[in-house]
Amino acid sequence: MAKQTQKKIYKSANGKVIDLDLLITRNELTMAVGNARVNARGDEIGPGGKIVRKKEDILKDYYNQNNVLVSEPIPASKSRAVADPNSGLDEDDWEEDENGDFVKK
Repeated sequence: MAKQTQKKIYKSANGKVIDLDLLITRNELTMAVGNARVNARGDEIGPGGKIVRKKEDILKDYYNQNNVLVSEPIPASKSRAVADPNSGLDEDDWEEDENGDFVKK
């Protein structure tokens, strides 16, 4: 069963009804303000307001060029704080509580 999304309808200070979904859809292809040369959707715009590259292509190129490595979680044994030998604190004076915080024994 698909979940229905509720329409975003607001009232202005003057009492006018504003349908945000309709407003977004109506202005999706309008050129954005600024010098980014994109429309409100994020597509690259060329001369005459024609779409040069779609938003999906831009994102696909970005993620292909910038491979993000998913790191593995650090084991608990390596994530313990190492005491500085010059601090005068001994690592054995501390223990980890149920929240993951280090407290004095």
